[in-house]
Amino acid sequence: MWDLNWLLQRLTWADILDISLVAVLFFWLFYTIRGTRALPLVRGLTVLLISLALLSRVVELRAFSWLIQQLLPAFLVALPVLFQPELRRAFEQLGRGRLTRLSQDENECIARAVDAVVEASAYMAARHIGALIVFERHTGLKEYTETGIPLNAQVTPELLTTLFDHHTILHDGAVIIHKGRLVAAACVLPLTAAFLADRELGLRHRAALGVTEDTDAVTVVVSEERGAISLAHNGRIIRDVDAPRLASILHAFLLPKPRASGFRLFRQRLPQEERENT
Repeated sequence: MWDLNWLLQRLTWADILDISLVAVLFFWLFYTIRGTRALPLVRGLTVLLISLALLSRVVELRAFSWLIQQLLPAFLVALPVLFQPELRRAFEQLGRGRLTRLSQDENECIARAVDAVVEASAYMAARHIGALIVFERHTGLKEYTETGIPLNAQVTPELLTTLFDHHTILHDGAVIIHKGRLVAAACVLPLTAAFLADRELGLRHRAALGVTEDTDAVTVVVSEERGAISLAHNGRIIRDVDAPRLASILHAFLLPKPRASGFRLFRQRLPQEERENT
């Protein structure tokens, strides 16, 4: 068994700096890929490498140790290929010097976007206008935003209802909201491969389920045929959600604390028969 006092006596400032740099590097790596699909892969590879290293050291497996040493350079070369999107995003953020942002400003922007989505969803559901709105959370959706038209606009009910009007070019597809900003419209989402017994669920609902199966996104769907609002998350869908419940669920998913929704003001502007439908 190692003598702790003996180790501390031999520890120099260079060793402390070395250990600190390695710790910071691993912390930065896990912080960069947090919430992405790469995180479980990194965890699995880390556990595998540690287990192999301990096994080769304890049991004295010479051939196995040689094989691990030969495969390690190939593994280091494969890392940038496997995590290219995450690494590119991390270096871009590092170059801008903005690894973190003011959480209060983000929360206020997200809260305004949620209220705008709730108002627009109620408006479009009352008029049977189909819509597909995706809220990006921790998992990046850049691969899907690149399939659409970049906008980077403030989320307002007027903008959403205009985008999904069937007379506009961008109505076909999804809009993606990132940190309270509408980053892209007419985005193509993956369709779920799961069997859906309900034949009333069309392509919008399948796309909403598809993107939530691969990511932690929250998706709002407005049915053009039924005029109903649905919400999808984690590969599951909640159907026939009214506007107050939609606001409550979105605030619970996207914001740390409950917040009063601006839907009440919007309901007052709807005619009586449309308020009953929503």
